[in-house]
Amino acid sequence: FANNKVRVVSSLPFYNADKTDRQRGEGVFQKSIDGLHLLNKVGYGRPGSGLYLDLVYNPTGAFLPAAQESLEADFKRALKEEFDIDFNHLFCITNLPISRFLEYLVASENYEDYMDKLVEAFNPAAVDGVMCKNTLSVSWTGDLFDCDFNQMLSLPLAGKAPKNIKDFDLEKVNDRNIVVNQHCYGCTAGAGSSCQGSLV
Repeated sequence: FANNKVRVVSSLPFYNADKTDRQRGEGVFQKSIDGLHLLNKVGYGRPGSGLYLDLVYNPTGAFLPAAQESLEADFKRALKEEFDIDFNHLFCITNLPISRFLEYLVASENYEDYMDKLVEAFNPAAVDGVMCKNTLSVSWTGDLFDCDFNQMLSLPLAGKAPKNIKDFDLEKVNDRNIVVNQHCYGCTAGAGSSCQGSLV
């Protein structure tokens, strides 16, 4: 990675073991810290190295993430003080009501309240920056989707847009209607959410 200056983006649910292990499983936090130390050792995240290490945070419950800038400051301070870990940016991503998180919302009877939160927090300023307007998601089989979340839900590109990368046609891709569903409210709620964090 370092030889090719690959930008590394790594998920880290929180900067302490308790919250991280509750979300991801026992021992995950320590393995994450060990991995971050290895990346720092070769220069990733260190000032002036040109090797970018970004972290991704999403809340563990049925609420929107706090402001990305203040969370980034908290993560940087805690990880530096406790573990001597440096990183470049923190990306905050809203939990979307799909897959395991949807199952959790339904099981905990929080689904309607969470959807209300997302709808009520709709921010039109976030719409221009959502990932589906400038990024395609490509599966390992080459199938094309408007975003990672549509890929997880098996919602392919609409209309005459190519369904697979082997048939790629930029004009048809640009002329497509983006496939939307209830989860799209998550990308436009509050400060917005994309693969590179908050939008506004």
